[in-house]
Amino acid sequence: MSEKKIIAVVGATGSQGGGLVKAILADPDGDYAVRALTRDTTSPRAQELVKLGAEVVQADNYDASSLERAFAGAYGAFLVTNFWAHMSAAKELEEATNLANAAKSAGLQHVIWSTLEDTRDHIPVTDDRMPTLQEAYKVPHFDAKAEADELFRAAGVPTTFLRTTFYWENLANGWGATRDADGVLTLTLPMGESRLAGIAVEDIGRTAYGILKAGPGSYAGRTVHIAGEHLTGEQIAAGLSRAVGEPVVYRPLTHDAYRDLGFPGADEAGNMLQYYTEFEDYFTGVRDLAEVRKLNPALQTFDQWLAANGHTIPTA
Repeated sequence: MSEKKIIAVVGATGSQGGGLVKAILADPDGDYAVRALTRDTTSPRAQELVKLGAEVVQADNYDASSLERAFAGAYGAFLVTNFWAHMSAAKELEEATNLANAAKSAGLQHVIWSTLEDTRDHIPVTDDRMPTLQEAYKVPHFDAKAEADELFRAAGVPTTFLRTTFYWENLANGWGATRDADGVLTLTLPMGESRLAGIAVEDIGRTAYGILKAGPGSYAGRTVHIAGEHLTGEQIAAGLSRAVGEPVVYRPLTHDAYRDLGFPGADEAGNMLQYYTEFEDYFTGVRDLAEVRKLNPALQTFDQWLAANGHTIPTA
């Protein structure tokens, strides 16, 4: 048997990277081996990956030399940044610059870059229908990733641009239903009657694995838009109702009201949800679920995700 090709996975102990690590390790007869990158190789999550059979190495997106060492000898890589760790577009671009340069230096043959749309293609910075944030962006965690796409093109790295979307897991982590003054579970996403493109986070990793298996000859230079299902707020609330065993009522806020909720990043989240709402036809239209399912036959619907994860939905 030929030697397995090493895939360096950034964020291997996190959501997206962790999903790819699991997908590769779940296919022991496949062509790939995992090199899991993490800032702390001694953490419980990192040590669990060691037990599962991954090579775990220390690297930090802000330390270019650590990335170069981690990518050395690898065939390819999955690259992701975490905007919510700092909520700074400038920091995200700094990370992406280091990742692109390290991928070029290592001569990687196939990179998957986890990215998003540039919302300014639809809502220019001068458009006052939503506030401009960090001086140059409408939805910084979208727009900065989209800007970073060009870093990989300029570096000449064979890259697949994987455009992701809203995680169903968010509904269990602060974005889900809360009880109103009368004790009724209420979903207040400001989506009106528009559909939200959502996905189970592990399906991002599984789909990335499908892209790797197809190879750079099929996917280098391409943009792949993914989602698991497109659902209205009413449909999401109905699914949550079935999962938690009591009614969840959908009462959408306005986007301005959502931005005014005051939690860290409320303006960013409000702008994102306004973008989803106003450009539903574009955003769901480019995410062809049948095409995603070809790459990831196990792609989950919302109800399938709820069947396995409904117990994580808070009801207190």
